[in-house]
Amino acid sequence: MNTSPPPADERQPTRWQALLFMAKAWLLRLRRRLHDPQGRPVPMRMSAGSAAGPVLAESRSLLYPSAAGAEFSLQAGKVQNLRVASRCLHGRVLRAGELFSFWAHVPRPSVRRGFAPGRELREGCVIPNVGGGLCQLSNALYDAALTSGCEIVERHAHSRRLPGSMAAAGRDATIFWNYVDLRFRALVDCQLEVWLTKSELRLRLRALEAGAAPRCLPPAPAPSIALHSEHPAESCETCGVISCFRNPSAAGLTQQAVTAWLVDAWWPEHDAWMTSQRQHGDTLLTPLDRQRWKAGPYRWNSAGFDQVSSAPLFTLRRSFVSRRLAAHGAARQRALLRMDEELAAIYARRIPHTALHVVVSQNLLPFLWQSGALAGRTFDVLMTRLPMAALQAQLDRAAARWPDSPTLADFRADPSVFAAESAALAEARHWITPHREVARLAGPRAILLDWHLPAARRRPPGRRLVFPASTLSRKGALEVRETLRGLRSPVTLAGPLLEGADFWNGTRTQPASDDWLADAAAVVLPAWVENQPRRLLAALAAGVPVICTPACGLSGMPGVTLVPEGDSKALREALE
Repeated sequence: MNTSPPPADERQPTRWQALLFMAKAWLLRLRRRLHDPQGRPVPMRMSAGSAAGPVLAESRSLLYPSAAGAEFSLQAGKVQNLRVASRCLHGRVLRAGELFSFWAHVPRPSVRRGFAPGRELREGCVIPNVGGGLCQLSNALYDAALTSGCEIVERHAHSRRLPGSMAAAGRDATIFWNYVDLRFRALVDCQLEVWLTKSELRLRLRALEAGAAPRCLPPAPAPSIALHSEHPAESCETCGVISCFRNPSAAGLTQQAVTAWLVDAWWPEHDAWMTSQRQHGDTLLTPLDRQRWKAGPYRWNSAGFDQVSSAPLFTLRRSFVSRRLAAHGAARQRALLRMDEELAAIYARRIPHTALHVVVSQNLLPFLWQSGALAGRTFDVLMTRLPMAALQAQLDRAAARWPDSPTLADFRADPSVFAAESAALAEARHWITPHREVARLAGPRAILLDWHLPAARRRPPGRRLVFPASTLSRKGALEVRETLRGLRSPVTLAGPLLEGADFWNGTRTQPASDDWLADAAAVVLPAWVENQPRRLLAALAAGVPVICTPACGLSGMPGVTLVPEGDSKALREALE
């Protein structure tokens, strides 16, 4: 039997046929809404945790089965649709006997909800349509339902085989909002787990209870499918029928992946690296576009990006909130985390679906991970501090050393944020940082940048020690005070007094002048936590020796003497 594709003029649809199809579709949607023969399914509850039982079934499928450049844009749109829909299904609890419906959990696809144009099989053609490609998720659900022996209530096969699909094995299930649905009943209490790796869609059906034996039937045989055609379907981008009214201009579609850069606080080291790495077509998401607004601290170089998106109203409001808060403390940290979450949500909606790689500032990482915006993508992280796991462990050690300090144990991140950052950092391709201690934790995944040394004139040797930070315990102020009480050396304080007016009693101190490095013999910062040691870098640029801890991130740099965190004896020896 001849299975070659029919001539183009025989299979070319018309506008009238498309209009008639949409009219029929809306009538069928109305019928489904008004009179559902199976009864309208009740949306199942979302579980806050993970099921503890065995895996009943698992399905895995490639996100990008085709390497054709002209197909890339629609495949990337399909992955975006899977990204949105998987968030609607992941964690759903299916009680035994309850009716599961795909469209009871996944909303009608629209651009407003985050869906993108993807490949959709309609009347024998693969056309671009918002929400296209969701059948890959319904295929996976049907495959898992069959494997676990669920009762299949409603299922519709595709009319044509798509390359890389499950139609050939008879384990596919097409869907079309809202009247072409996939419905089944599980015979045991279970939970859906749906997620995207950088290359696959993965779905598991897991029993809720540990040790629970599935009380389901043997796997149901796949029903026989009579495909309307045995030849692989082509999409509008590669079918070659350019006279068809559905055929878009292939030249107008993106045929290669781009990178999205999601940045926040400006670091000169990260900015220089971004400038050297960005490619044509990349997108920059920044709080404020300095080239457009000519103001603000966000000095990211936006030249050379195909698209630049900013959030000026959010930036203005965050600045106002930040100024009203104290310079430190738990309330400030909680407010800043809320602002990070809000900015991450703004960025997540603006990442182009063709961005298969993301470079993201660390403070936004846990919230982008929780939102699913990084699913199906690779990503690098612009590290601006220690990971939360290491940071909070460091603060715990400091609090054990100085239990009376009011600032060492006043704040810890929410466990969900902590867990999200840890999971995301474990999946990140690279940690990009000039901070030596952060790079050490990253191991072979670190991209170590050079610290930016500011322009400065060389200083002659002075007579005074300089403490260049606020009197906070995490900055090593307690170690400096304990050490200086036994020495005659005076100390210049180049930061505000925050932990009590009598903090420096018993030591010889004086406030710094406008030239805080004047008469400096050495700059001392035995910090437990120091994310951005700009004043230490300024001292090194001026030729002033620096005594600090590894936590300051300057290990191995000329002019730096290291002492362990919390070790006043080692600090005294370094000073002497």
